[in-house]
Amino acid sequence: MFSRWLCNNKAMQLVDTHCHIHEASDGGKGYVHDKWRVGGKKDPAVLAADAHDAGVAKLICVGCTLADSKLAVDFAQRQQGVWASIGIHPHEAKLHNNPESKAEFAALATANRVVAVGECGLDYFYNHSPKADQTALLEFQLQLALDHDLPVIFHVREAFDDFWPVFANFPGVRGVLHSFTDSMSNMDKATKAGLHIGVNGIATFTKDTEQRKVFMAIPLQKLLLETDAPFLTPAPVRGTLNEPKNVRYITQFLAELRGEDEATLADATTRNATTLFGLE
Repeated sequence: MFSRWLCNNKAMQLVDTHCHIHEASDGGKGYVHDKWRVGGKKDPAVLAADAHDAGVAKLICVGCTLADSKLAVDFAQRQQGVWASIGIHPHEAKLHNNPESKAEFAALATANRVVAVGECGLDYFYNHSPKADQTALLEFQLQLALDHDLPVIFHVREAFDDFWPVFANFPGVRGVLHSFTDSMSNMDKATKAGLHIGVNGIATFTKDTEQRKVFMAIPLQKLLLETDAPFLTPAPVRGTLNEPKNVRYITQFLAELRGEDEATLADATTRNATTLFGLE
């Protein structure tokens, strides 16, 4: 089913709303940098160019730490068709829950090419940071987003019971639940609250029938596409390091799963991303 893309869909313009290619070759520290190193060092500019050649016209590089967010901003300012989101991941919350880090991070919100705050949120699957630190950094970033009228890229894993009360305390926040694989109930609650739902390569290889039902039910006007590169490589290229160009496979799979025309899904998700993040 995937082979049709290259011959039929070159004119489609897609958006990868969540990738980490800015960390591919700078020699930094952290689990994302390690993933790129294990898979073979890449040139972020080449990864972006390959994506553009594959019809992925716009990319958002997403930060996970203060240093990583600075790197994303720097790359976005030097690369055509790339924007940045500044974020402190819940795994990293304990390292940044101090006035100095918060002040330095907040200063990035006004940088050129910054279009969002995140990824930020709560992760109780790993609990690499104490819940109190995770909540404090989530609240800090939600307020920062409101102060600068920026959307938020959320990372929420096995923590929705605590996430929703925090979210409710910041009326007006808009954004996307990144890499969503949770329940139909939480999907419905999110879309009714105005949030978008980010779907990546998991959709192409999950064996969970309930997850597939959720992917089918996401309102088209609230659907966003993402790769989370270098992670979560979609079928049919499983076993390779994920890249933004692979968002085309996710598009094709979702169109078939949902019974929608590929061009319709591509146009809608590109429009959704452009509007939410102001990618002009």
